[in-house]
Formats: sequence, C-alpha cells, structure tokens
Amino acid sequence: MKIFVGNFAFSMTDSALRSLFEPFGPVESAAVVTDQSTGRSRGFGFVEMADEPAAKAISALNGSDSGGRALTVNQARPKGEHGSRGSYDSKQRNERPPRW
Repeated sequence: MKIFVGNFAFSMTDSALRSLFEPFGPVESAAVVTDQSTGRSRGFGFVEMADEPAAKAISALNGSDSGGRALTVNQARPKGEHGSRGSYDSKQRNERPPRW
C-alpha cells in the first residue's frame, strides 16, 4: 500500500521517514518529495509497505507529533482524486456555464 505522509519538518530525510514506519513492519520504499529547483523538502512524502502493517502505521501515526507538527498520514490516492482543493482540470473548466 502506498501511504501519503504530510506536514512533517522540512529537515526530514528519506532514511528518517523510513525509520518512522519501520516499527510497524518492513518498509518497501520511503521518499521525501523535494522542490526541483532548490532540492529542499516540500514537507510531504510517500511510504510503501504491505497492507496490514500500513493500516497499523496509518492508525498510529496520523495526528501524531513529529518535530512539533501533527502528521497527516493516510492511504495515498492517485493524482486526479485529491478532492476540492486541487486545480480545475480541462473537463471541469469546459462544463462551467459562461458568466454572462
């Protein structure tokens, strides 16, 4: 299962993210997302692990404190399913009625 981990400190590294999840089971991969131009962490990342340990990790770590910040931990969703905060895609834009 792919897990989204957000709202962590910008100093978080791939290995630190991995070690945060290892107590719950074997971690297949852990990656902190970085800014392309600066190389600095963007404050979120992804962890992959088996379904059962992933569910335990999500329950235990969501809302927990990491460097003074409450972590957001949940199952990752594909790019197009982020909810209402995302930008409009072309289909949504074309379906809106004109303003005038």
